[in-house]
Amino acid sequence: MVQISKFPVLRHLRSEPSRHVLHWSRGSLQRSGRGLSYWFQPLTAAIAEVPCDDRDLTFLVRGRSADFQEMTAQGMLTWRVTDPERVAERVDFSIDLAEGHWIEKPLEQLSDVLTEQVQQLALAALTQLDVRVHLERGIEVVRDGVREGLEGLKVLEELGIEVVSVSISKVAPSAELERALQTPALEAMQQKADQATFERRALAVEKERAIGENELQNRIELAAREANLIDRQGENTRKRAAEEAEANRISVEAKAVQLRISAEAEAEQLGVTAEAKAQEARIRSAAEAEGIVAVEQARVGAERERIGIYRDLPSNVMLGLAAREFAGKLRRIEHLNISPDMLSNLFGDLMEAGTKALSSPGRERR
Repeated sequence: MVQISKFPVLRHLRSEPSRHVLHWSRGSLQRSGRGLSYWFQPLTAAIAEVPCDDRDLTFLVRGRSADFQEMTAQGMLTWRVTDPERVAERVDFSIDLAEGHWIEKPLEQLSDVLTEQVQQLALAALTQLDVRVHLERGIEVVRDGVREGLEGLKVLEELGIEVVSVSISKVAPSAELERALQTPALEAMQQKADQATFERRALAVEKERAIGENELQNRIELAAREANLIDRQGENTRKRAAEEAEANRISVEAKAVQLRISAEAEAEQLGVTAEAKAQEARIRSAAEAEGIVAVEQARVGAERERIGIYRDLPSNVMLGLAAREFAGKLRRIEHLNISPDMLSNLFGDLMEAGTKALSSPGRERR
C-alpha cells in the first residue's frame, strides 16, 4: 500500500518497489512505474496501485473420476501481474488519495477468476482417469492438466497475469471409498505381516532349537571337561599325598638320624661325663680318705701324746681329771658321799700342788 502525506494544497506519494503506480490526470496517463515518489494535486489526479509480487492461491476441487467416484483435489497456484496497465484497465486498482488503500477489492476479483479457471481444469483432469489410477498418479495428472490449461488461457493473457507454478498436495477419494480401497491392500499387507510373523516365529523356533542344541553340546563338553578336571585333581591329590608321604618319610628318617646322632653324642658326652664324675669321685674319695687318714693319724697322734701325758701323771691327778670329765657329763647328782679318808688325801694333794706351784720358775718371774 502506498503512503500519502497530506499538505494544504499538495500531497506526496511514496510506493514500494514491488508496487506499480499508474497516475492519470485530465484523462491521460502521466506517470507509470515501480517505487515512485512524487508530489501531486489531489483534485486533478487519479492513481492506481497494482502489486507485481508473487501471489499464492489455494484451492479445493471436488469432482468425479471416470468411474463416477467422488474425488477431491487440493493444491496451490502461484501467479503474478506481468502487465499492470492492462490489468488496471480490466480491474479497478484505484486508491483513495487521502488514505492510500484500494477503493475496491481487486485481488479478490482476480482470485475468483483464477479459482474458477482452476476448478474447471481440475474437474476435467479428474474425469479422465479411474479412481485407482488417480490413487497411483492422480497428483501428476491433475497438476499437469491445470498448468497446461492455464498457460494457454486467453483470459489470463488479456488480464496480463502469468501463472508461476501449480502444485497439487492431495488427490483422494471419499473416506468410505478410501477405506474400501484400502481394505484389500490392508488384507494383503496383513497376510504378508502374518506370513512374516510366522516365518519369524519359525526362525525363532529354529534358532531356539539351535541354541538348545548348542547349550546341550556345551553342557556335554563342560561335563567332559569337568570329568577330566576331576581325574586330574584326583591324580594331583594322589601325587601330592605320595609326595607328602615321601617327604614325611624323609623327615622321619632325618629326625631318626638326628636323634641317633644326638643320642650317640649324648651317650658319648654322658660317658665322658660319667668317667669324669667317676674320676672326680675317685679323686674326691682318695682325698677324703687321705683327709680321714690324716685326721685319724693326727687324732691318734694327739691321743697318743695325751696318753703319754697322762702316763706320767700321778694317780690322784688322774683321779681329778676323771672326776672333772665325769662331772662334765653328769647332769644331776642326787647323792654324794665324801669320806674322811678321801678329804685327807685330797687336802694333802692340794697342799703339795700349791707348794710346787710356788716353787716353780714361772712364779718367780711374775
